[in-house]
Amino acid sequence: MSGHRIERDSMGELQVPQDKLFGAQTARAVANFPISGRGIGRQMIQALGLVKLAAAQVNRDLGHLEADLSAAIVDAAREVVQGELDDHFPVDLFQTGSGTSSNMNANEVIANRAIQLLGGQVGSKSPVHPNDHVNFGQSSNDVFPTAIHVAALTQLEQRLTPALGRLRDALAVKAAAFDHVVKIGRTHLQDATPIRLGQELGGYASQLEHAIQHLESCSWHMRELPIGGTAVGTGINTSAEFGRRMAARLSELTDVKFVEAPNHFEAQAARDAAVQLSGTLKTLASALIKIANDIRFLASGPRLGLGELELPAVQPGSSIMPGKVNPVIAESLIMVCAQVIGNDTAITLGGLYGNFELNVMMPLIARNLLEQIQLLAAAATTFTDRLVMGLAAREDAIAARNERSMALATALAPAVGYDRAAKIAKMSHETGKTVRELAHEQQVLPQEELDRVLDLRRQTEPGL
Repeated sequence: MSGHRIERDSMGELQVPQDKLFGAQTARAVANFPISGRGIGRQMIQALGLVKLAAAQVNRDLGHLEADLSAAIVDAAREVVQGELDDHFPVDLFQTGSGTSSNMNANEVIANRAIQLLGGQVGSKSPVHPNDHVNFGQSSNDVFPTAIHVAALTQLEQRLTPALGRLRDALAVKAAAFDHVVKIGRTHLQDATPIRLGQELGGYASQLEHAIQHLESCSWHMRELPIGGTAVGTGINTSAEFGRRMAARLSELTDVKFVEAPNHFEAQAARDAAVQLSGTLKTLASALIKIANDIRFLASGPRLGLGELELPAVQPGSSIMPGKVNPVIAESLIMVCAQVIGNDTAITLGGLYGNFELNVMMPLIARNLLEQIQLLAAAATTFTDRLVMGLAAREDAIAARNERSMALATALAPAVGYDRAAKIAKMSHETGKTVRELAHEQQVLPQEELDRVLDLRRQTEPGL
């Protein structure tokens, strides 16, 4: 259907495309913000739909909304949640800082769709009004931050945490499989004392376990929903029960635990919960960069690098060098982590703009926070499936190198003294002979004792 219809808001009449369910306020926002061509994203649209669905049910239960209107709003909001009406959400990400344009976009779309379901005329605001019915007991100032919390925590619990758990478990499996492989450790990028490859990968698994715990420990703040505070946190024009009932209903709809914010002034004026979560995601990104880079370097070569690990070959690595295979999965993860760290900077700056009773950077915070979660979940899954699960140890290459390490002199020090052990290490460097060969030649210890002291496996298990 082509053409336009006339819709009205408090500023007057405006033409709206006939085939769109949004109204005048959305159309004004589209005209006002031709900035990036990027909207608020599927997860935020879904979360706004969930808030409106829950509000229609809670307002019905509180006696503020007739049952037939509530049912139509619920049905329309459910279509928003399911992604059936995404084409009717055109407002740019860079809009009013409270998210008012997107909140009204949701109100108008849901109202017009409910009108359709009730057999009325789209744009008439009858029998369903976007403000009086869909937005009853709410304000953009408590709806939009509530949607941020709902979207972020849902994605965190349903996507990112499971993805990190799979990566942790995959690393733990490899750690167990490689536990018998003794290699030379490295500190300051220089040879150090022996370590088992399993111990090294076990450290990575522990990083992931700690990352999961960090995310869980900061989630409590995201569980607090601002809904019920309306304009400035006082709860004007809504019931005192509204916030508590909304948190309970949204918990039922998402299978994620939410509660009403104990202090609505903090909940609306500041976005500290989002800033904290973003900082925790940055910490995760830092850990993943460390893991991906270590694995990338340990697999370097394959003949003239470290060559201790072998990565699955997933694609040709060069347009000019035949046979070259690159660590592209690790590189992809590292790029994702760089983006996450960049997003955190924007979110941190956004958190500074909580002026008096309202933060005015909420759409930016929402988009960046949700992108962080989505990117990390997808990249962690890919890293698990296409790299870690196929990781192999190059045991022969590792064993051939072990005896050449001058760091083996460290194990001699308790038995022969630091100075003599240092002299043997220096001679090893100058002559090319191994520490074991020089210690044997100089008869620094009886042969049986020397073999025990220089046993590489024993050096990875203090006390043996």
